[in-house]
Amino acid sequence: MADKEQAPVDRIQTAMHGTPKLHPDEQRKYLGTFRERVDVAVTVYQLKRAHYVDEMSQAFAAHPDYQLYINGNLDQDFIGPYIKAASQASVQFTIKTDDIYGTADDNYALVFTANTAINQDVIDVQKRYQPEPCDARPAKSHGLLGKLKRLF
Repeated sequence: MADKEQAPVDRIQTAMHGTPKLHPDEQRKYLGTFRERVDVAVTVYQLKRAHYVDEMSQAFAAHPDYQLYINGNLDQDFIGPYIKAASQASVQFTIKTDDIYGTADDNYALVFTANTAINQDVIDVQKRYQPEPCDARPAKSHGLLGKLKRLF
């Protein structure tokens, strides 16, 4: 009986405020998706300071069935190369232009996401695709053994 009494109230609430969203702040942050679905993400700060087209192309090649969300409130000069790369990789993309998607440095500019939860630990493009530091020189060995090795 309580469900029948609650149903009209729910319909009125939905009519007044729209369909309730699950975790709206999280969806706003990740351009309309959940954190658990994100594979790789690029912030506005990163997008303005470096080009990650090659790194994103690697992600596109690894997961062509994923989708790219693009913050459309940014200048075309910043997002254009990524749209081109997504098109060339035949990856679906959506440009989000709602006012809720900000352009501050800590907001996301690009979010590459799956349709289901993948729970990727590291989503930051810079941390994920950062080149490994390489030492071109072998470590110096000191002492008698090191001197003997250099002699032979």
